[in-house]
Amino acid sequence: MSEKCILLDHGSGGLASQELISSLFIKHLDNPTLRGLEDSAVLDRQNGRLAFTTDSYVVDPIFFPGGDIGKLAVHGTINDLAMRGAQPLCLSLGLILEEGMPLDDLERIIISIAEACRESGVPIVTGDTKVVPKGKGDKIFINTSGIGVVADGIDISSKNAREGDIILLSGTMGDHGITIMTRRAGIAMQGQLESDTMPLHRLVARLLKELPGSVRTLRDPTRGGVATTLNEIAANSQLGIELREESLPVRPQVRAACELLGLEPLYLANEGKLLAVVASDRAEEALQIMRETAEGAEATIIGRMFNGKAGRVVINTPVGGLRVVTPLHGEPLPRIC
Repeated sequence: MSEKCILLDHGSGGLASQELISSLFIKHLDNPTLRGLEDSAVLDRQNGRLAFTTDSYVVDPIFFPGGDIGKLAVHGTINDLAMRGAQPLCLSLGLILEEGMPLDDLERIIISIAEACRESGVPIVTGDTKVVPKGKGDKIFINTSGIGVVADGIDISSKNAREGDIILLSGTMGDHGITIMTRRAGIAMQGQLESDTMPLHRLVARLLKELPGSVRTLRDPTRGGVATTLNEIAANSQLGIELREESLPVRPQVRAACELLGLEPLYLANEGKLLAVVASDRAEEALQIMRETAEGAEATIIGRMFNGKAGRVVINTPVGGLRVVTPLHGEPLPRIC
C-alpha cells in the first residue's frame, strides 16, 4: 500500500478495504477459515457445552512494556473463556481505526495479534474493520469475541466456593496496572516494570485435568484488581474471605511505584494472573501444579473461604488485626485495558 496512514476509504468496503484486508490482515492472520472472507465463520461440531465471551480494548498507550493492545485483546478473551473451564477454540477480531493512524503502527499490532494467536493455538476466524474520522476516536479500539468448549462434568463458577476452600493466586499483583500508569505519566522507575499479559488456558486445563471436581472457582483479576474480584466471589458464594497480608505477592518495583503514587496493589489490574478457589484437601497439590508451569511459577496461597458475613473480605494483618477490603470505588486509571 502506498498510503502511510489509515484513510476513511479503508473503511468503505471498496478497493482500499480489500487491499487492507489482503495486504495486512490475511498476510499475518491467515488460516483456512479466515481466508474464505465470508460473512461469518462456520465451525465444526463440538462435543461439550459452548462458552462465549466478548470484550473491548481501549488501552492507552497502545504499546507498553510487556505487550500492546493487540496481545492484550487476544489474551484477555482467551482468559475469560478459561475462567469458566472452557478450552478456547477461536476468536473474532473487530477493529475501529481512527483516520490518520500510521499503517506501521497497525501492522505492528496485527503482527502481535498473530503471534499471540499462534503461541496460544487459538486462531482469528472472522473479523471486521471500521474507520472513524480523525478526532472521533483514539488511534485504535479492538473488540474480540471468543468461543470455547466446556467438557462434560466441569462446572466452574464463583457461586461454587464452599466454606474452608483455599484461595490461590497464580502470581504477583499489579504488574499491568502500574506499568500502564507509569508509562502514561512518563514516570521512570528503577527496576523493570512490564505488563503480565499472558494466556492462562493451558494452566487451567492442567488444573482441571489433575484435580477433577476440586477446582470450584476461577477468576482473572483484571479491572478492579484482586480486591474487587475477591469481593465478587464472596458476594456470589454468600461466604466471607480471609486473606493473609504477608502472603499477598507484589514485586518490589511495583510496591515502590505504588508507594510513590499512593496506590494499593490489591486494586490494580492484572492481565496474566488468576485466582483459584480449591477444595482444602487438594490446595497444596494445586499449588504445586501451578508452580510447575510458566504461568503459575510464582503462585501462592493467599487466603480461605469462611462462614462469616456474606460478601465480606478481610485481611489478617501481621500484628493480629483485621482490615476490611472493599470493592474498588471510582476508577483510578481509566482505559487500563
